[in-house]
Amino acid sequence: MVYVPEGQFLSRIGPTDFLKDLDAFVGADAVQEWKKLLDAVIPISAAAMALPPLSIRGDLGVLSTSAGRYAPSLLKSILQMGPQGALGATKLLRPFSEIVDSLGLKNPFVRNWIDLLCFLLAGVKSDGALSAEMVYMFAEWYKPGCSLEYPLEGSGAIIDALVRGIKKFGGRLALRSHVEKILIENGRAVGVKLQSGQIVRARKAVVSNASMWDTLDLLPPDAVPRSYQDKVKATPQCESFMHLHLGFDVENAREDLGIHHIVVNDWNKGVDADQNVVLISVPTVLGNGLAPPGKHVLHAYTPGTEPFSLWEGLDRKSAEYRRLKEERSEVMWKAVELALGPRFSREKCDVKLVGSPLTHKRFLRRNRGTYGPAIKAGEATFPGQATPIPQLFCCGDSTFPGIGVPAVAASGAIVANTLVSVSQHSELLDAVGI
Repeated sequence: MVYVPEGQFLSRIGPTDFLKDLDAFVGADAVQEWKKLLDAVIPISAAAMALPPLSIRGDLGVLSTSAGRYAPSLLKSILQMGPQGALGATKLLRPFSEIVDSLGLKNPFVRNWIDLLCFLLAGVKSDGALSAEMVYMFAEWYKPGCSLEYPLEGSGAIIDALVRGIKKFGGRLALRSHVEKILIENGRAVGVKLQSGQIVRARKAVVSNASMWDTLDLLPPDAVPRSYQDKVKATPQCESFMHLHLGFDVENAREDLGIHHIVVNDWNKGVDADQNVVLISVPTVLGNGLAPPGKHVLHAYTPGTEPFSLWEGLDRKSAEYRRLKEERSEVMWKAVELALGPRFSREKCDVKLVGSPLTHKRFLRRNRGTYGPAIKAGEATFPGQATPIPQLFCCGDSTFPGIGVPAVAASGAIVANTLVSVSQHSELLDAVGI
């Protein structure tokens, strides 16, 4: 469900349903512009999809696993596009706004909606989002026969499956094992020292999925080139989050409650303005066993728009901190009340937890509670997974392809691919059928 200044509507995917929504809530002009966008994007999506992220690795073996393996299909997709599509494909590594601008799209809602989708996926609006990522996602959302999927038992079930896979192949997961520093010997990463004093040696490599700033803090300063330190420190950051976690009776919400909700208060402020956009997820609408019978759990948050500077230096036990949490969480409470309907009551919630950027920083070990690097396409690029220190690799939202679950998953796969032989990598691609 989407709650925007123009009204409320159920945002549907697919090539026709969203057009019906646009016609009903915005107008025929928006429909024509959206068709124009899809007509331009769908043909060039073949180029964006021709090279699967799982085929990429961080060494010269990529010539075999990517270029050699997929060059024919990439060439075929380009030929099928025709001259106009091929010209559009040259913009895949540029900001998505350049494609939008080239089409002359001017409808305010269409432009705002594109900015919102870009921001929710990549942490930046269309003038900073990579066209390749947006073209890929648009093709997935608006192609014929597409559908949204949700994991049974919630997203935690995916985590459980990954852990089973790690253990099945001889891996070990160590929780509550906080890393104090990355060990460097003879200029190479050789393991980590935990806060408990235990040392874990690396047979092949050390991989960090902490942010670039947090990874830098784990390294001895004399082991890192000054140029690398300066580059990390100079990289701009996205802002942080406010969180609202609730637990309440099913009867305390509308009967037709959906799982996901987006609230936009004012388009004119911009989707990246603080206190303007709220996302809400009620996983118990679809996920079984995520709460006691007859109960819902809810997570509302402001998506990477809460200024850390408002909270910096505050004592989490102080009255000032509690006052600021109450004040800055009000926008989320109002969004929840809008989404859940008149049956909802704050006072009837069994669980009420408000999280601030300090909470985000503390529990997620994020420098300044940031969403990640605010790197704009066309101005800079996300760094690769290799570092100046041999045997130290990085993945996560501080590396290519960037912010967001799909991009972060790809970055982890790139590191994993790099650490195995080309033949093993090729066997994996054969096994998963790509």
